[in-house]
Amino acid sequence: MIYADYAATTPMSDEAIAAYTEAAKHLFGNSQSLHDAGTSSSSFLQMCRNKMATYINGEEKGVFFTSGGTESNYLALHSILLANKHRGNHIITTAIEHASIHNYLYELEQTGYEVTYLQVDEYGRISLEHLRQSITDRTIIASIQHVNSEIGTIQDIEAIGIILKENNVIFHCDCVQSFGKLPIDVKKYHIDSLSISGHKLYGPKGLGVCYINPKITWKSAFTGTTHENGFRPGTVPIPSIAALMTAVAHSIQSQEEEYIRIQQLRHYFMEQLRGLSYPIQIEEHPAYCLPHIIGVTLSHIEGQYTMLECNRRNIMISTGSACAIGKQSPSVTMIAIGKTKEEAKTFVRLSFGKHTTEHDIDQIVEAFQHVVTIYQGVRNE
Repeated sequence: MIYADYAATTPMSDEAIAAYTEAAKHLFGNSQSLHDAGTSSSSFLQMCRNKMATYINGEEKGVFFTSGGTESNYLALHSILLANKHRGNHIITTAIEHASIHNYLYELEQTGYEVTYLQVDEYGRISLEHLRQSITDRTIIASIQHVNSEIGTIQDIEAIGIILKENNVIFHCDCVQSFGKLPIDVKKYHIDSLSISGHKLYGPKGLGVCYINPKITWKSAFTGTTHENGFRPGTVPIPSIAALMTAVAHSIQSQEEEYIRIQQLRHYFMEQLRGLSYPIQIEEHPAYCLPHIIGVTLSHIEGQYTMLECNRRNIMISTGSACAIGKQSPSVTMIAIGKTKEEAKTFVRLSFGKHTTEHDIDQIVEAFQHVVTIYQGVRNE
């Protein structure tokens, strides 16, 4: 099998699995229990919290373990908004945020909140001037992703953070696709809260991280909750956290080297595509793009057909964000960058990871050529 859907999920690393097994054997106590087994789990949990904080240059008290990126996004926004209702009812976001953000903000609009959706250019980047102009004296928070999950566009979160800081607007950043691949410094970028997902970086599914700057006021969405300092209920899964922290450590350690390797694979892929006679377009920002994610459109050929043909050849790609699969509407990102609905339907996404090789790319390009050949044959009949 050739797997090229790492932006959807990654396989757990052997090291993460081993860490989970060891923790499950020796750290099975409830971290809230007062006996020795509970104390051991609690101590380990605090060590992990402290370590995670160092990776983002944040504060230990601001680190909360959650069930994943979606819950982190929801709880960050919900908890902050609950505590800051007095500041207004205006929220800023972008037209290309993850579904977990859009779905929640849509619900808020039904209850009286006003949401401004910043449009993006043809490459998926917002206008900093538009951001400035959108801020009002009623703006509470802005939720702007670091990296887009479909075309890999990187937002200038440092400049965004400065603008929001100057205007006293809370900054939430979805870092699910970027953490472990790009450096993240919450103090340098003035990020007040962020979300991370374990299964995007060879850790376990069902575990993520939400960070909220301890200086930011938030209110628990769950009355009476004691776990995670009242942030979310439920016994904390110590073995999964052990696996996550192991995966994170490996990702951070190899971050720079792996970035260069994936960038070289991306260039190789694009060179191979140039050898094809059919118009295949890479949807990317020319300068600010995470190399791991490659958005591709094959003119007039539906992305679902391309994906299924690749699947028949044991090649795993996707037609966009996994959280949006099943919806009838085309990619939100494709529409936002100016594609028509028909053009958006031709979109497929490849995403590379630590097991991707040049041989894999050769097979993917060959599969694309196969799809094109079939299409041209049908068209000429």
